Amino acid sequence: MRNLPPLEAGGSEVSPTRAQESGVRRRILVAEARVPFARDGAELHAHALVAELRRRGHDAESVALPFHAHKSELLDQACAWRMLDLSSSNGRPIDLLIATRFPTWFARHPRKVAWVVHQHRPAYELFGTEYSDFTGSGDDGRLRQQIIDLDSRMLGECARIVTNAQNTANRLKRFNGIAARPLYHPPPIAERLREGAYGDYVLVVARLEPLKRVELVIRAMAHVPAPLRLIVVGEGSRRAALEREAAQSGAGDRIEFTGAVWGDAVAELYADALAVVYAPFDEDYGYVTLEAFLAAKPVITATDSGGPLEFVVDGTTGFVGDPDAGAIAVAINRLAADRSLAERLGRAGRSVAQRIGWDGVIEELVG
Repeated sequence: MRNLPPLEAGGSEVSPTRAQESGVRRRILVAEARVPFARDGAELHAHALVAELRRRGHDAESVALPFHAHKSELLDQACAWRMLDLSSSNGRPIDLLIATRFPTWFARHPRKVAWVVHQHRPAYELFGTEYSDFTGSGDDGRLRQQIIDLDSRMLGECARIVTNAQNTANRLKRFNGIAARPLYHPPPIAERLREGAYGDYVLVVARLEPLKRVELVIRAMAHVPAPLRLIVVGEGSRRAALEREAAQSGAGDRIEFTGAVWGDAVAELYADALAVVYAPFDEDYGYVTLEAFLAAKPVITATDSGGPLEFVVDGTTGFVGDPDAGAIAVAINRLAADRSLAERLGRAGRSVAQRIGWDGVIEELVG
């Protein structure tokens, strides 16, 4: 969705000599399954982790292989990761490997930790739905079970397993029988975000893909009177279709698509929004929720949105409603009619997000 910020950007202020002072400077690899030419939450997650490890004096690098999501390629990609022995480099041992998402935990290392962003969701809870290329066929069912079994085995090699959110931990328990706890971390642009005005637009920040359900917000705008606008930040395979839907919505002149935006530019958009609408289907974590909160903006989300529900409390830090355009429109209109309410909810969200930092995350992963 957004370009990666510089490695030194973002995160909490931490002395870069902490690891040296404690006498524990480790060589650490962060493993990424990277989709070429795409930058989404998983890429930002791994990139920020490397930056925070370096801030604390560790010698950290990322290692990546390209990832293609089609089901016919999944086992080949898992095999490619399994062929990698990442225990040493240039004749020196690598102290720790941190795996992040399928199939990075297939790599070999004597001390492997998994910080699970997500598994290959089309083979898990999305199996057989409109969001997956896995159907209900026998072949797909067998492939799905093979992936689940292999994940369970490879994760079982890990010295420690944690997740990025409780929603992700719940899936691990449900499908793999693995208990894990969430390690919440700040979004990469945390330090850039600030509170501004509660202006004349609502904001959507998302990859323009089916799971993000941006069309719900576009349809809601037909029930939101002028002058309130919608700004959509992001790129993806559904951009053209969403632009067509916006043009036909009756509110097309009040809907703007900015494309991919990051850093200070997206922080400015957060700052002056009335609210942020983030209603994906069963999200794992979602930086958008915390980004909105750090800008003191209320979040409008849905009852089936998953990760955002770990932070958004209906009527306290935002609104939680049915996953339909009507419910989203009601929430937007309520905030438009009472900007003091938007401010109160947003500031409550900020107090939640400000309690989330990197120190405990790094200690848990490296300790």
